[in-house]
Amino acid sequence: MRQTYSLITALALCLLTDSALARDAATTWPDTPMGRLEALAMLQTFNADLLSHDSATLTLERWCGDHHMAEPAKISAQRVAGEDKSLPDDLRAQLQIAPGEPVRYRRVLLRCGEHILSEADNWYVPSRLTAAMNEQLDHTDIPFGRVVLPLHFRRQTLDAKLLWSPLPAGWEMHGDVSPSGRVELSIPHQVLQHRAVLYAADNRPFSTVIETYTEQVLAFPPPGGH
Repeated sequence: MRQTYSLITALALCLLTDSALARDAATTWPDTPMGRLEALAMLQTFNADLLSHDSATLTLERWCGDHHMAEPAKISAQRVAGEDKSLPDDLRAQLQIAPGEPVRYRRVLLRCGEHILSEADNWYVPSRLTAAMNEQLDHTDIPFGRVVLPLHFRRQTLDAKLLWSPLPAGWEMHGDVSPSGRVELSIPHQVLQHRAVLYAADNRPFSTVIETYTEQVLAFPPPGGH
């Protein structure tokens, strides 16, 4: 009986390992001209999706669900404790706050299943939120965008920039999208960054955020199935 149990355990481990390897292989982007073009197209699509919606949290949730990255496709916020960052002067001006007005800082990792999709630095003015919202932000891991949904907020993006491009500079001039010689496309940890201000329905700003999106936004099989 013990030998039978050990054999079953060994087979189960092998199946789990094979499944993990197959999943990793399926989400590997090939370092080919087509693979690079597809990766850029997906990044640009993701960027456009973020720019056309007010809630980054809900946009990430749709992206995760549409690409079958987790089941259920639900965004959770993993708070990073013990960190504090000063509000940049230009963002302080965007919030239209007096020099002594309190501002709170919250850093979270936005996760869908096993995938950390975004690292967000968020500064907000607690006096412009409800007591219940401040309570949730202080004591829970609920994403900021979901907490403040009752404010019917709109988002103004200050800047959005790709931190990585799959195509080399000047490729459009000489058509050079040749691979590096590697089989897999090497994608850095940070691929896209947005800076934005959130406004309540009365057009009063209450929060500013710097969102850095990770390579995990491409953690699904390439469209061409290479």
